[in-house]
Amino acid sequence: MFTGIIEELGKVESIREGNEALELTVQASTVLEDVSLGDSIAVNGVCLTVTHFSSHEARFDVMPETYKATSLRELKKGSEVNLERSMAAGGRFGGHMVTGHVDGVGTIVQKERESNAVYYDIRLPDELMSYFVYKGSVAVDGTSLTVFGVKSNTITISLIPHTMEHTVLGHKGVGDTVNIETDLIGKYVVNLLSNSSHGKESNVTEQFLKDNGFY
Repeated sequence: MFTGIIEELGKVESIREGNEALELTVQASTVLEDVSLGDSIAVNGVCLTVTHFSSHEARFDVMPETYKATSLRELKKGSEVNLERSMAAGGRFGGHMVTGHVDGVGTIVQKERESNAVYYDIRLPDELMSYFVYKGSVAVDGTSLTVFGVKSNTITISLIPHTMEHTVLGHKGVGDTVNIETDLIGKYVVNLLSNSSHGKESNVTEQFLKDNGFY
């Protein structure tokens, strides 16, 4: 489990490509301070396992399913990546519940500065749109952010100067892709309302949620 609070920017040292698979070596420092083999580190929001490490770099295997479902396949040598260690049981929960399991890839379609903030409009696959609400949470390239707008196939997020400087999002612009993880609780709510996994009508309705303080 992660929180979406990026600990540092790493840099891709090398990439070995296989058949829809990758072996990534990433330069880092902070996330390697207490690392062990088999630890989980989120790389641009994707939970990956440390398979080798030294004092200044870590190696990860990216399997075909992850290769196809995320933007990691677009990385090149020298690319910067967001890094976050998995959350310690007694750690501070600074963002929101992030699993590191990416739901889809979005595309930045607009980037606009307003005062000290920069707003991004991100176009998303249609099947993800039911998971977003105004002022809900989303992880974009592993960064915990608030949703400030929801349209038919886009969401709007806003970055403060600190986030612009200390995450890869600050260097991305129109046409760039980002990994998207929707809110975990939202997934369960949508599943309960649709009850698609059981093929029968659910007792949890929109009115039930309103009556119990969820609206």
